[in-house]
Amino acid sequence: MVRFLQTCCLWLIATGCLFLSAEEQAAPVSVLKVLPYRLDINGLHAVSPSLFERDAYQAYLKDHPDEVSTMRFDVHLRLREIDGKDVEVRVEARFGKGDSIETIKATAPLKKPRWGKRTWTRVTLDKKVYDPEAQMIAWRVTLLRGEEVLDTQTSFLW
Repeated sequence: MVRFLQTCCLWLIATGCLFLSAEEQAAPVSVLKVLPYRLDINGLHAVSPSLFERDAYQAYLKDHPDEVSTMRFDVHLRLREIDGKDVEVRVEARFGKGDSIETIKATAPLKKPRWGKRTWTRVTLDKKVYDPEAQMIAWRVTLLRGEEVLDTQTSFLW
């Protein structure tokens, strides 16, 4: 029994060391989640803080494009380097209307977290370029430091 416990402890220590070494080699910033929202004329994506109400309002805005002003992408990030200096969040979204497909790009600087290693950054598409009648097909979020790509996340159809 003692030999079994020793073997289990050694296995757990080895697994933990491998996990920690993989964590150190990972990108300094990574994308955890991307939430695309339609914004109404007042710039709101929900009428109340309820998640159910938010989803219902998003479905309503999808069915009533005349009430949509633009789209916003909320990007949840994890920083391994706390400062996240000079990191830019770039969103590319593809929209289809009729037979044409158009790609719209927008960028925003990385928002420094108040505490911890996770933060949300909002990237809003330009109202002049966005067409509420077009349907979003796919999106891609890229984290850049200068020309270096730190991390990327795409929707299924990108």
